Amino acid sequence: MSDLATTPPDLDAAMDRYRVELTGYCYRMLGSAFDAEDAVQDTYIRAWRAYEKFEGRSSLRSWLYRIATNVCLDLLNAGNKRARPMDLTAPQHQASAVLNERPEVTWLEPVPDGRVLPQTSDPAELALAKESVRLAFVAALQHLPAKQRAVLILREVLAWKAEEVARLLETTVASVNSALQRARATLSGHRIRESEAADPLDAAQAELLGRYLSAFEAYDITRLTALLHEDAVLSMPPFDLWLRGHADIAAWHLNQGIGCKGSRLVPTTANGLPAFGQYRPAASGTGHVPWALQVLEISDGKIVGLNAFLDTARWFPLFGLPEQLDEAYEVE
Repeated sequence: MSDLATTPPDLDAAMDRYRVELTGYCYRMLGSAFDAEDAVQDTYIRAWRAYEKFEGRSSLRSWLYRIATNVCLDLLNAGNKRARPMDLTAPQHQASAVLNERPEVTWLEPVPDGRVLPQTSDPAELALAKESVRLAFVAALQHLPAKQRAVLILREVLAWKAEEVARLLETTVASVNSALQRARATLSGHRIRESEAADPLDAAQAELLGRYLSAFEAYDITRLTALLHEDAVLSMPPFDLWLRGHADIAAWHLNQGIGCKGSRLVPTTANGLPAFGQYRPAASGTGHVPWALQVLEISDGKIVGLNAFLDTARWFPLFGLPEQLDEAYEVE
C-alpha cells in the first residue's frame, strides 16, 4: 500500500514507520532525546487532527516532516537552545576546580542509538546518520538559527533536494540555498572535533575500550590517562566544569573525583559513540549504584572526549541500564 492510499484506521501504523527517523530529525534540531520524542508525539497528534485536510500532494513522509519541522521551530523560537559546558566557560584547572551546577542552562543531552538511527543496509547511509548525531555535531547545530538548522539537516544529512526543502518550508529555492550557505559558514567557524562511530566496533576501537574499562575499574589513573589524547576534555553536565589535558584530568580523578574509585562500567552506545553506565560503590558497602553515563569520543586511537552525564535518574532508564549492580553482576 502506498502512502497516498493510507486511510485513517491505518494511519498509526503508517506513521510509525517513520518514528525513528523523525525522532532523529527532531533530536538534531532540539538536542534532547526527551524533547525529540515529545516533538514526534506532537507531530502525530497534529497529523491526526489535520488528516482530513491532507490532500496527498506530497507523500505522507514529507507531510510528517513538514509538521515535525513546525513543531521544532515553535520550540526553538521559544528560546530552547542547548549547550555543553565547553560552550559556556573556559577550562578550569584541577587545583581550583569546583562543581558549579547551572540549573538555568538547558544542557545538550545524549540519546540511545536505537531511538534515532533507522535500520539500513547501506553502510554509507548509516555512517552519515551516526556522524550527524555525534555530540560535537549536534552541539554545533545549536549555534545556527532555527530555519538554517532545519535546512542544513534536511539538505546535508537527509539528502533532500533544494526544491523539496523549499516546499516544506514554504519558501524559494534561492532562499534555501542562501540559508544553507550561511549555515555552512557558521559551522566552519566552530571547530567540530572529529570522533569515530562505535557500532560495530572495529578491532582497534574494541581494544582501546577494553583497556579503558580495565584501567577505570582498577582506578589506575596512569594507565587511564595514557589512553587520552594530550588535549582530551572531561565534562560533567549539569555542572559547567570542564577540564583539558592529562595533568588536570588525572589530578581530578585522584582528588575531587576519588569517589569513583571502585566503580564498575557497563557498556552501551550513545550518539553513535561508545558509552558506559558508571556505577560507584554503594554507601552501604554492598553493590554499586548509578553515578554517570559516560560517552566517549575517540579519534586516531585515542580518547579525545570524556562526557559524564550525571543525571542518572533520567539517563539510565532511557538507556535500559540496570538500576543497580550487585556483587555478582557480570558484563556480557
